[in-house]
Amino acid sequence: MRNVLFVSLDTVRADVAYSGKMPGVESLRRRGVTFRQAVSSAPFTPASHASVFTGLQPARHGIRHLLREQLAPEATTLAERLKSAGYATGAVVSCPGLNKWYGMDRGFDHYDDEIPRLPDGSDPLTTPDVKKRGLALKRAPLVVERALEWLRHQDGPFFLFAHFFDAHWPYEPPEDFCPEAANPYEGEVAYSDHYLQVLLRGMEEMGHALADTLIVCFSDHGEDLAGWYPNDHAGALGHPYEEGHGCLLFDATQHVPLVVGGPGLPAGVEVDAQVRLVDIAPTVLDLLGMDAGDVDGLSLAEFFRRGTDGASRPAYCETYYPEERRADGQYPDLAPLAAVRLQDDSSGSRKKVIWAIGADPVELYDLRSDPNEQRGQTVSSAVVPKP
Repeated sequence: MRNVLFVSLDTVRADVAYSGKMPGVESLRRRGVTFRQAVSSAPFTPASHASVFTGLQPARHGIRHLLREQLAPEATTLAERLKSAGYATGAVVSCPGLNKWYGMDRGFDHYDDEIPRLPDGSDPLTTPDVKKRGLALKRAPLVVERALEWLRHQDGPFFLFAHFFDAHWPYEPPEDFCPEAANPYEGEVAYSDHYLQVLLRGMEEMGHALADTLIVCFSDHGEDLAGWYPNDHAGALGHPYEEGHGCLLFDATQHVPLVVGGPGLPAGVEVDAQVRLVDIAPTVLDLLGMDAGDVDGLSLAEFFRRGTDGASRPAYCETYYPEERRADGQYPDLAPLAAVRLQDDSSGSRKKVIWAIGADPVELYDLRSDPNEQRGQTVSSAVVPKP
């Protein structure tokens, strides 16, 4: 059995992760396969991570809002599967969205979800404000310290999940690890990236060779910076209720990094075919010789065998967070959204449809001619593919 390491770089956009400014991410890309067109199932932490760890879309794993639901009892997590196969399982997470309350700790022998209370003394788990939640986090150095401390006691196969939340608002990097950063958000990403490197070095120094470890590095969602990037839509750009992520399904939040590397896998390969975060769990189980069972995702093994010849997959995503965002009465017309992102490998087309759940209209975006999703075309709901 090989060791398994999951690294979640929470709130990291794909374009920033792949900008070449992040040496930790670049080192993993050299070791493995970079999926250039990976799509998240939801633009907020608990729902997206639940899809990563179960291989199920939100309708089946049960977490569709930020604060209302826990993981469905019938959903089986990757940690549960690996623990039953003899792995030691440990996680160090750093934000309210991965608190044990959600059920994401199922299958982990060790699940460190300790975080501070908010500056006003309140419990961060109870606030629906995604920006305010960013004030309660375990910073990257402590994540690495505690992850390595758990790892120090493991002498058999392990599954370690390390979660970095630093790129989340308020974008105040404690140290400058990227002189080329275009803004404080990129500084926070670089801060996480630096400590990702510390984690990888620490593993090697303990004798856990990275070459013998299956490593999956991803982000659960991106971030809309209200004009810092050309594909932003938040704030004064037309969506004042979108504060980073949660309410919209544009690529600023749904297009995420995904890098997979490990023994027997190709190194330094880039895949442009579209894949999904929901494909991660079945991929890991497939690589470990285990049956994924009844899941919504598909193994990515075809890309490891055939390089860039694998077929693109339709990518469904949704957000019911607008129902919580409108609760204060400020935005009473906010509606939950769903989207399907489609890529035709033969023609080279890439499109997305976004619609308000239970209502019209449906907006169609041509991501080739309109990569920043500024020119949506209203179409009939009959064109919407079934998720």
